[in-house]
Amino acid sequence: MIFDALIIVSYFVIIMVVGIAAAQRHTRTTAEEYFLASRSLRWPSIAISTIATNIHAGHFLGMAGSAYLFGLAQANLEINAIFGILMATFIFVPYYLRARVTTISEFFGARFGPKVGLTYSVLMMVLYAFMYLGSALFWGAWAIDGIFGEFVSFLGDSAPVRLGCMVVILGVFSATYTYLGGLSAVVRTDMVQFALLVVGGLLMLGLAIHELGGWSELYRQTPHKMHLHLPADHKTLPWIALIGMNLLNLNYWGANQIILQRAIAAKSLAHAQIGLLVGGVLKYLMVLIIIVPAIALVGITAANPLTDPDQAYATMVKTLLPSGVRGIILCGLFASLMSTVDSIFNSVSTLWSVDIYKRYIKTDANDMEMVRAAKWAIVGTLLTGVSFAFIQIYIKFDNPEFPLTHWFNELSYTVKNGFVLLIVAATFLLRPSPRLVLTMLVISIPLTMAFKLGFPDMNYFVRAMWIIVGLVLGTAIPTWAKHGWRLEVKLVESSSPAVARFGVALAASLIACHIVFH
Repeated sequence: MIFDALIIVSYFVIIMVVGIAAAQRHTRTTAEEYFLASRSLRWPSIAISTIATNIHAGHFLGMAGSAYLFGLAQANLEINAIFGILMATFIFVPYYLRARVTTISEFFGARFGPKVGLTYSVLMMVLYAFMYLGSALFWGAWAIDGIFGEFVSFLGDSAPVRLGCMVVILGVFSATYTYLGGLSAVVRTDMVQFALLVVGGLLMLGLAIHELGGWSELYRQTPHKMHLHLPADHKTLPWIALIGMNLLNLNYWGANQIILQRAIAAKSLAHAQIGLLVGGVLKYLMVLIIIVPAIALVGITAANPLTDPDQAYATMVKTLLPSGVRGIILCGLFASLMSTVDSIFNSVSTLWSVDIYKRYIKTDANDMEMVRAAKWAIVGTLLTGVSFAFIQIYIKFDNPEFPLTHWFNELSYTVKNGFVLLIVAATFLLRPSPRLVLTMLVISIPLTMAFKLGFPDMNYFVRAMWIIVGLVLGTAIPTWAKHGWRLEVKLVESSSPAVARFGVALAASLIACHIVFH
């Protein structure tokens, strides 16, 4: 217990020292230095920080629970990210780097006019400053309290009070080093945090496989859990949902400021592309450390199955880990939370300062004023995120049966469907009408809500598929009628033949996974 506590304290000290050191390494007087680390990021930093941002504490609980129920099919949410990563690597990111944008909103603004760029910025800030930050803080606190309650019992006897305290502490901690150091501090701390996340995950993987009896036991004891594709009528993860999932990945990996800020800050196109492709390889590692242990747990608990699948990760921690190791796992949970939260702070502050403050509030703002505005935005983002986390705490304890995760997904996809339209129209259509694009973007929100009301039992990935196809066709058909099928520039761009071969190999590996584990 004492050793575990020392590990946790050491983690917080190391992260804060790394963050402050990054802040003091340079005198950050330029906006580009604060927001984009002077466009100097190399591929290892891009790969690790991008995937660290993608994984948060909710993955360990929610995905492990789903993997316990649905087996390897849950891995689709990880490995199919590779499709979005490949599209971003060879199509979208070259556009962004050629345009030398700081935010993706600038790219959309250049393509479709300032109204579309502003709409994207506002929706992104609302989505991430309020919903994603609040949910990340809530699920991080929920995971820590549920699995390591004895470590945080000093915060109070009441669970809502403990959760509220942890939400504030974790939010303030990550906001502090982001406030001081900008993207450079975020990337440097993410490197440390990803290492902790992987070490903790590999420990869990090794112990779970050992307890099961070896790798071969996965197929002997849980053969029904070793399939990527479930029947088309499966309520949660039907194989047809992969289409909608991949369409949504175009937004998440191709038009998401929080994820792509590192690639935009790359030293060169080569570093951006290699970093993203290595990130794609790391998605396989996430399957190993999150999905596979939960499948192993199915065999381990065969005689006494879990009644609550969401307790899968907690069960592994409590039953498989020896004393002294749990502190490392807890640090991995902290790391997965912090690396997501600090990225949200940095990217939302960038959107506010560049797209709102500089463009509409103070058009003659110098770099120091833009950085100051960004720092105030971090404070505002912290307040909104903590507020949403408090709302979720209230909902969870007022109605424990309320499906928070499903509710959150429904809310976020209400906005994300329109983002897919933006990136598709911006890259695959020749001079689409800005007014038409803006109309479709605005319509996407009530259209998604109407589909939800009209088809409440439809899988939300399938629902997203139909909505996105409708939005894209509604934009593409008038555009094709007016301008034809031509593209303005070369669609696919690679920095070198070696990078192109890397991309082909990664795509082939994804196809092979779907064939082997069908």
